[in-house]
Amino acid sequence: MTQEQDLATRKVDYRLMRRLLSFLKPYRWHIAGAVVLTISSSFLGPLRPKLTQIAIDEHVTKGDVQGLVSFVAIISVVILAQGLLQYALGLVLTWIGQNVLVNIRLALYRHVQTLALRYFDTTPIGRIVTRVTSDVETLNELFSQGIVSMIADVMTIVWILYFMTKTSLELTLLTIVVLPFLLVASFIFRAKVRAVYGKIRKQVAAMTTFMNEFVTGISIVQLFRQEKRMVDSFGAINAEHKSLQVQSVFYFATFYPVVELLSVAAQCIVLYYAAGHIIRAIDPQVDGAITAGMLVAFFQFTELFFRPIRDLSERYNTLQSSVVASERIFNLLDTNITVEDRKGALPFTGLQNGIRFEDVHFAYDGTTPVLRGVSFEVRRGETVALVGATGAGKSSIINILSRFYEFQSGDIYIDGRSIRDWQQNSIRNSISIVLQDVFLFSRTVEENITLGNPDITRDQVMAAAKALGASDFIERLPMGYDTNVRERGAVLSVGQKQLISFVRALIANPDILILDEATSNIDTETEQLIESSISTLLEGRTSIVIAHRLSTIQRADRIVVLHHGHVAEVGTHAELLAYNGRYAKLHKLQFSKREQ
Repeated sequence: MTQEQDLATRKVDYRLMRRLLSFLKPYRWHIAGAVVLTISSSFLGPLRPKLTQIAIDEHVTKGDVQGLVSFVAIISVVILAQGLLQYALGLVLTWIGQNVLVNIRLALYRHVQTLALRYFDTTPIGRIVTRVTSDVETLNELFSQGIVSMIADVMTIVWILYFMTKTSLELTLLTIVVLPFLLVASFIFRAKVRAVYGKIRKQVAAMTTFMNEFVTGISIVQLFRQEKRMVDSFGAINAEHKSLQVQSVFYFATFYPVVELLSVAAQCIVLYYAAGHIIRAIDPQVDGAITAGMLVAFFQFTELFFRPIRDLSERYNTLQSSVVASERIFNLLDTNITVEDRKGALPFTGLQNGIRFEDVHFAYDGTTPVLRGVSFEVRRGETVALVGATGAGKSSIINILSRFYEFQSGDIYIDGRSIRDWQQNSIRNSISIVLQDVFLFSRTVEENITLGNPDITRDQVMAAAKALGASDFIERLPMGYDTNVRERGAVLSVGQKQLISFVRALIANPDILILDEATSNIDTETEQLIESSISTLLEGRTSIVIAHRLSTIQRADRIVVLHHGHVAEVGTHAELLAYNGRYAKLHKLQFSKREQ
């Protein structure tokens, strides 16, 4: 049985519910007020039939018009008071529920940001999105209505039974004689709906994952004419979701008429019994007398009695659905795939000496090695280039230096101290990275450069853009620096996005600048534009450059050649050419292709 199926069929985990309800602690006084409103409202509901009985028996049958008018006024006041209480209760519950959902979403969002990239490598994005959006929304009814409404339903049943027994014990017993049948129907209904709700949650997650992947890869879908296959795949997921929804509707459509049928059956039993015992006599003291007012009251009591029982079954399924959602939410909150600082780690305030890799071994999955005993040094103010074939381990070195992943053995030293002894957030504050695949947010050009940092002014942005030659195309945009670049920078070319990423990295004035294949997607003209100012921008800055184009790293102070996770060669461009090793072969191969 899969985890999803297990969640769909398991019973309510009350330990999990207690943990879920812990989010209500900040609002315990609001909940106390809601409970008071609930008890008051649930009392006024059953009070109306009792008042109706008195009005009929004491005033209607005796022709007391004045007394009847008084009771009509009293009943009207009770109805109005109950309506106002329910209105206030709805406002309070909605306020509590929405605040709790905000807190849960924030807790999830903050936690997701603490997870290491290894978690995102193995977890579909759609699943994470579903946890933060759809699964949290499932809890809305639980916090906004479910818990207090269950209390209201129970209290309503208690008050109804109290007034019923006070009115007639015989009719009360006759009314609840159908209760065992209702309990059996509720048990079957709960079991069926519990299972189908779990499956629906699974399909929603699958649909979200599919849509996220489809939209992200829409260009590939269209390029290779895969629209029909994708429609068929999505249609299958959608059809299964529809089938499950129809199935759940069928269960509700069956259960509610059964409840109504049992309610009518109870009324028929009461009516049949009362037909032989009702006495319209003047003397109300006759043993076993059932008055007209009692009969009318019991018809109202019966209707009120079965409604909360039906609602409790539905509330139970809300509870079950919330358990399934909360299980997923807490699984994410309990996920502890992180890169940890050592106890007592110090804040990193700036590079003083340099970076040293010493016999570093690393594997993404912990078993398949990517780096095998890598050792090299980057001194402060130097530009060191990493060269090697695809899969040699160049980007992996950047990933572990940025503390995105944890290496298995060896160590990385920054200013003579293990990287684990520095607080990783402070290290990242000193590093700027320009990646091959530039990610831009759906915000303005300026916001994508500053990333919301209020300390960076427009003048600084313009100066950095001008230094990199990006100001010309930015100023030609419809709104210049205030132009919204749309999702993933849709309104910009690849080269323009890359230039913005350069400005974003360099305006932060980092101690360590990393260029990870930063010019591989740029056309020759744009590359020349960047290279004309890159040497000035890198001057006096510690830099690590990864590039397939060897022309971009020839001026590096040192070049580290990687081969299958090992450091094969280290030296300057001229030294490595003279050595006539792997670097020389890469250089000869690349430039011979250019000449062709």
